[in-house]
Amino acid sequence: MTGDLARCFWAGESEQMIAYHDHEWGVPVQDDRELFERLLLEGFQAGLSWRTILHKRENFRAAFDGFVPQKIAVYDEAKIAALLQDPGIVRNRLKIDGAVHNARAYLRLIGEHGSFSDWLWQFVGHQTIVPNKPRTLENMPSSTPEAEAMSKALKQAGFTFVGPTICYAFMQSVGMVDDHVVGCFKYRGP
Repeated sequence: MTGDLARCFWAGESEQMIAYHDHEWGVPVQDDRELFERLLLEGFQAGLSWRTILHKRENFRAAFDGFVPQKIAVYDEAKIAALLQDPGIVRNRLKIDGAVHNARAYLRLIGEHGSFSDWLWQFVGHQTIVPNKPRTLENMPSSTPEAEAMSKALKQAGFTFVGPTICYAFMQSVGMVDDHVVGCFKYRGP
């Protein structure tokens, strides 16, 4: 743990959650593959806690071939059946099928647009949004117009498990929005 620094409430006491908060959450990500991984993990989180997903992340990486879209896009029924038996990941048929579906949509999208990163970052004007009023637990949104626009565009591109709430959590995770709360040592709002 990093001393007695004040953090966002959700970081809790888990060493893994604290490290994620301090070194990953809200840090801008530009790498296409890493953005793809984070989007898939947010989809797997739907209905679960982020802590559950974070604690299984290395298992997910191993099970899903390092989140290489080209590999996931060609998963067949045997591979999906094996994933459904893997206790190290979330064994939800719809989410696993969604990951395969999303890998195919990703490949189509980069075939048309070249860069997943550039395409995603357009929804925030290619820069991190820092809210113009201090963030507290009470005023933290679950979605924004930018997340709604991203969700709609991803769905039109063929992605699944990309509702506005998932997209907003993804945007927070990859630094498209800086939602560290007042009192957190990483807070940089007004």
